[in-house]
Amino acid sequence: MTYSIEIRGVVQGVGFRPFIYNLAVSLNLVGYVSNDGFGVFIVVNSSKEKLDKLIKKIKDNKPPLSKIESIKSTQIQEQRFSEFKIKKSETHTKLSLEIPSDVGMCKECQDELEDKNNRRFGYPFITCVNCGPRFSIIKNLPYDRKYTSMANFIMCNKCQKEYENPSDRRYHAQPIGCFECGPKLSLFDSNSNILACGNEVDKVAELLACGNILAIKGIGGYHLVCDATNDKAVKLLRDRKQRVSKPFAVMVKDIDDAKNIATIGIVEEELLNSNKRPIVLLKKNDNSLSDFIAPNINQVGVFLAYTPLHHLILEKFKNPIVATSANISGEPLCTTKEEIMKLSHIWDYCLDNDRDIINSCDDSVVFVENDKTFMLRNARGYAPTYFKLDKKTDKKILCLGANQKSTVAIVIEDKVILSPYIGDLVTLSSVEHFKSHIETLKRIYNFEPDIVVCDKHPNYESTKYAKELKVQNKNIELIQVQHHYAHILATMGINNIKSKVLGVSFDGTGYGDDGNLWGGEFFICDTNSYERVGHFKEFRLLGAEKAIKEPRRVALSFLFEIYGEEVLKLKNNVTDSFSEQELNTLYIAWKKELNSPLSSSAGRLFDCVSSLLNVIQVCSYEGESGLLLESLYDVNVKNYYEFDIENGIIDFSKIVTQILNEKENKIAVSKFFNTLVEIIYGMWKIYNLPIVLSGGVFQNRVLLRLIMKRIPYAILAKDFVSNDSAIAYGQAVSIIN
Repeated sequence: MTYSIEIRGVVQGVGFRPFIYNLAVSLNLVGYVSNDGFGVFIVVNSSKEKLDKLIKKIKDNKPPLSKIESIKSTQIQEQRFSEFKIKKSETHTKLSLEIPSDVGMCKECQDELEDKNNRRFGYPFITCVNCGPRFSIIKNLPYDRKYTSMANFIMCNKCQKEYENPSDRRYHAQPIGCFECGPKLSLFDSNSNILACGNEVDKVAELLACGNILAIKGIGGYHLVCDATNDKAVKLLRDRKQRVSKPFAVMVKDIDDAKNIATIGIVEEELLNSNKRPIVLLKKNDNSLSDFIAPNINQVGVFLAYTPLHHLILEKFKNPIVATSANISGEPLCTTKEEIMKLSHIWDYCLDNDRDIINSCDDSVVFVENDKTFMLRNARGYAPTYFKLDKKTDKKILCLGANQKSTVAIVIEDKVILSPYIGDLVTLSSVEHFKSHIETLKRIYNFEPDIVVCDKHPNYESTKYAKELKVQNKNIELIQVQHHYAHILATMGINNIKSKVLGVSFDGTGYGDDGNLWGGEFFICDTNSYERVGHFKEFRLLGAEKAIKEPRRVALSFLFEIYGEEVLKLKNNVTDSFSEQELNTLYIAWKKELNSPLSSSAGRLFDCVSSLLNVIQVCSYEGESGLLLESLYDVNVKNYYEFDIENGIIDFSKIVTQILNEKENKIAVSKFFNTLVEIIYGMWKIYNLPIVLSGGVFQNRVLLRLIMKRIPYAILAKDFVSNDSAIAYGQAVSIIN
């Protein structure tokens, strides 16, 4: 009898065909295996008993980088075969394949990299079927070398033999190469003068030791790099990049080096060592790292070398290095020589290579609380991310997400495909970058949308683009989904929650149904509808967008609400941060409601408290006030401030007056956190429904930790983001329910 077997999931570019070949040969089966647009397709002559045995072995022993979504076997018309073969890939118009993510170097490749007798000893692009670039080099499906940026590199005879040998670890490993035929390094200064030829890694180590800043091309983009122990070098990088205090990530060679600079738990160590190699936020140790790495906070982002090139550099240099995304704030990650040359005023030297980056992909960022993993940035190693839906749709759906921490998603049949983190849509180039990610998904998946979903905010670039698409094609259905509802739906989706819940959505800002800026919301909702049953009482954002960057404006607004014109005579941390003229002008703006939109944002409450306590008055990056408050929390403080919930409204002014009377910052900060938890707990007790938490505020580690202790059954965005990068997925859930 002849059977066909169709396997869907992450099954291309992960050694699945040679795995099937060797399994079939071991079972004395004849037929063939191939890649196609669906995934992996197998045809075998077999008894039913052997077929069942083959499928069980596939499930039990699948390649380490693969993920099987479904296996479907069907008896077909009998065919004759004399042996089992691996056939050339076939292309279909219908594509539902999962593209594998870029992953870190495997142990076997590292052993070869360090083996002086191996022909790839010291080769900075060593890879095999179990590791290396995938998503970042793919142009089209199916995943074959000719559809990747490796198509330009013609394999030498030795690599070709490995590539064609089903028993070799590099069989059909599309990115393979060697010194003779693969990608090559080049090192030049900011004037494009070539510095080294053949000893680039040695030269990079020397340049780092001398305090230089380098741009280094990685898998999904360039990093800006310097010696993480050198105050002068790190400060210079801050000055040149105009990055006042936002923390830098630190890359180290191995887990032992990581333990020298941070306290690492079991789950954190597993994450650091995993082939995904994310940046993991860890508690600082007393160490030799520069104080300019993560100023005024008690944690540092650490990740291990994930490419052979990084490994070689760190092996030679010995010290940890700053490795931060090569871009100017608000601009996309650099992926080409032309783009990195525009930043030549920041770096002194550039270590480049001639393998093109087709799809940019930043480093993923995660942290661990209560042995649970939470994501701040979903990118390299994890993305593209795939979600299965309960229902199929015959419509092709494009979800455009929000404006900050942008991601986009497409829905095909019963699958959501979520892009990697794109960034904030604040400049022309960032919007073009956003559109290019959409075009990539459309090209790879042969996709044209029937439905476009976007946020309700009229000024979001993603909303504007949705409306452009509608103008271009009148047949497109345009649907807008409320921002905070999408947040809650995303967390419901990853937890497979369908029932009615109390959804709590706390973030910095989002467009509300009443035209105000929401962000401290309580919804009774399911996947079909929502009702706003609670929120923080609205306060005015003095200067609108300016208030988001200046905590003092939020605090001043609360003071005006409580004390009115008397504020102009008060002396405190908030009023002292303004001139007399500024105070008078802002009072008029508040009183006459000039450029002062109403907001219920929980994120802005962190700003208010930070200003009242003089922790920070003007922020240099988003979320800075929350990070600084985290560092001041004292676990020994158990009290919280008095608050009222009247008809679902929480007036934070009552808490402000209590904070003003507090003598110690640590006590005030700790009671503030405790109060937020008690407010959430109080609302939960009113409705007694499953509670779902989402929004960027729930990425605050202290708040998350306290919530998990107070409400152990709270449903969280575990293993996923809860900030605006989740919005596109939430939008998809809202359409397919």
